[in-house]
Amino acid sequence: MHIDANLIGYCAAMLTTGAFVPQAVKTIRSRDTHAISFWMYVVLTIGVAMWFVYGLTLGSWPVILANAVTFGLAVTILVMKVRYG
Repeated sequence: MHIDANLIGYCAAMLTTGAFVPQAVKTIRSRDTHAISFWMYVVLTIGVAMWFVYGLTLGSWPVILANAVTFGLAVTILVMKVRYG
């Protein structure tokens, strides 16, 4: 039985990014970032950016798309953390 690696990648991308989206939306709407660690979000954002670049170098659309979305949300939350504390 052959399983397409991209199918696994898209499923993984939907699960991991999908799990992150509700919390990101809640944080963006409430603007409450007090319980969020600044340095954790710095490291997360850098790591997601690196996964995005990795995806680009491989031409892997599941990696590219998932990390583009996650990077946008992570940067937004990081900016909010700086702005609102």
